[in-house]
Amino acid sequence: MSSFDFTPVLANRIISVITIDRAEDAEPLTQALLDGGLNALEVTFRTPAAPEAVARIKAAFGDKVHLGVGTLLTGEQVVQAAEAGATFGLAPGLNANVVRAAHERGLGFIPGVMTPSEIERALELGCKVQKFFPADVAGGIKMLKTLSGPYGHTGVKFIPLGGVSATTLKEYLAAPGVAAVGGSWIADRSLIKAGDWAGITSLAKKAVAIATGQEEEGPLE
Repeated sequence: MSSFDFTPVLANRIISVITIDRAEDAEPLTQALLDGGLNALEVTFRTPAAPEAVARIKAAFGDKVHLGVGTLLTGEQVVQAAEAGATFGLAPGLNANVVRAAHERGLGFIPGVMTPSEIERALELGCKVQKFFPADVAGGIKMLKTLSGPYGHTGVKFIPLGGVSATTLKEYLAAPGVAAVGGSWIADRSLIKAGDWAGITSLAKKAVAIATGQEEEGPLE
């Protein structure tokens, strides 16, 4: 069972999902997101640069960021993420061995779920915060509303990822059981490669404005 407190991670209700191809981009990217008001990050473990990028973020920013690592598919990756400095991890699916490895390391863990059976299994493993993925393909907001009926009383909280954008962010955040929303549009891979830190900060500010109900009228993308 996990005793990890996700409250600080979910405070802004947005987790920025980032894929880093060059480790040296880690610090300016993180600063750009912080400048935009976002301090919860998910660094995907899909590139060779990811472990070094996580370590660099941890060394440069410490507790200023809530540092998560995503796409953790094996127990070995859980260990690698924890040693690099991550405080929580995520996965696209539900693997009991990975969940147990995370709990053994004291790493908060958010498994991916898409069906009622997966939700129940994740709860059984002590995961009250779950990643609803791929959100758009899995039924989106309509599915979340349906799931709130039988599972709302359990205290389970969802973080929808996959197909979420600035145009759907507000509606997802209003759905029952949604604690936060994750997305890659804020720090798109192409923006990172281009070093468009100002552009990322701008998108982060717009996302925060939507989440806090302070968005201005007009296009958000």
